[in-house]
Amino acid sequence: MKIHEYQAKQLFATAGVPIPRGIVAKTPDEAAKAFTDLGGPIAVVKSQIHAGGRGKGTFKEHPQQRGVVLVRSAAEARENAARMLGSTLVTIQTGPEGKQVNTIYVEQGLEIARELYLGIVVDRAMGGACLIMSSEGGVEIEEVAKHSPEKILKEPIDVDYGIFPYQARNVAFQLGLEGPALRSTELFLKKMCRFFLDSDCSMAEINPLVVTKQGEMLALDAKVTFDDNALFRHEKFKELRDLAEENAMEVRAGETGLSFVKLEGNIGCLVNGAGLAMSTMDLIKLHGGQPANFLDVGGGANVDQVTEAFRILLSDKNVKGVLVNIFGGIMKCDTIVEALLTAYEKVGFNVPLVVRLEGTNVEKARDMLANSGRPIIAANGLTDAAKKIVAAI
Repeated sequence: MKIHEYQAKQLFATAGVPIPRGIVAKTPDEAAKAFTDLGGPIAVVKSQIHAGGRGKGTFKEHPQQRGVVLVRSAAEARENAARMLGSTLVTIQTGPEGKQVNTIYVEQGLEIARELYLGIVVDRAMGGACLIMSSEGGVEIEEVAKHSPEKILKEPIDVDYGIFPYQARNVAFQLGLEGPALRSTELFLKKMCRFFLDSDCSMAEINPLVVTKQGEMLALDAKVTFDDNALFRHEKFKELRDLAEENAMEVRAGETGLSFVKLEGNIGCLVNGAGLAMSTMDLIKLHGGQPANFLDVGGGANVDQVTEAFRILLSDKNVKGVLVNIFGGIMKCDTIVEALLTAYEKVGFNVPLVVRLEGTNVEKARDMLANSGRPIIAANGLTDAAKKIVAAI
């Protein structure tokens, strides 16, 4: 689960991670008041969406307007917020469709001496959390890794203790920090790593992480993603979820207990098992098609869940055909066919449908399809199924 920058910073502050002063605004007038209340000569007006690259992003409705802007008066804050709020911000991470801005965060201006990068992720190869830092703050970390990999520092984080003082000092030395900045770094990293572990994050990123002229380290940005599987331990985090930032079909599938990810193609996929779903999408692409989604109904889905899965697939206007690929183990093939025929009655199929079945109760399921009177295309094997759905659309 992702949250907004201002929400992440509120959590940072509670955890003792230093942040600049900032005020949330929902209207242009609130943005102007926020500038006045911050009391400084400059402030930064920031669009709040679940995507990076906001500073370089532009709005569809206002091509000259950036997603993050430095302002020097309440009037400027109001004018920029008026253009941002309700408009669609397009960044390198949103894709061409962009995301609508509904909230603004107005933050105090700082005297910045250095910009750094900080990220904490779950490193599967390392078998735990990993701190990543770089002297190249404000730049996409992927570009740094590509062109200057030597500038990326990594430190493993102990799952119980967090980061050890010697590790924090080692990172600070390698970044060329000294004096007050050195001491500030040690405390900052300790608090930040503790927040990551205690909150069950899967990713936390601060880019840029800044050092002020006074040697204080502050989180100038904040991107946080929580592990969905651990949210039962953090009921308060669920209140931070912004459904407007998420794909409606993905939300709907999640509420039904289905694993669904919206993609950009036109062939809907319904599969049981994540590995089989990935293989299905690969074969569709291999034979010239484009999958419209990843949809894993799992091994224990019932008729109602599978029927809802078909409703979700068919609600996508881009879907021109549907491929059902079931390998029945726990999930029985006849259960899928029962749901499929129910969906035909309740929802209706107006696109070609190819079905490939193998496994538990497969003969019964094939008989049900054959006697259904529906124009369903049967396939023998996954390759045959992929070829048939690509040819049918």
